[in-house]
Amino acid sequence: MKQPPKWKFAIIVWLAIYPTITLVSYIIGDTIKSWPLPFKTLLMTGILVPLMVFILLPLLRKLLGEWLHR
Repeated sequence: MKQPPKWKFAIIVWLAIYPTITLVSYIIGDTIKSWPLPFKTLLMTGILVPLMVFILLPLLRKLLGEWLHR
């Protein structure tokens, strides 16, 4: 299968990651606000990377696949 243009894939990644980071920050932000930065980012990336790889990017690629490969 032909690879999509990088700019289109970048838009899809942004569409997945921005609302997810915002939502996760809203949900757990108060709980972790006093944590040291390395622990905050460890937890956030531990949540966000699996969500992105296994759920959000495959879903968006399926939903926007036609546009992605035009």
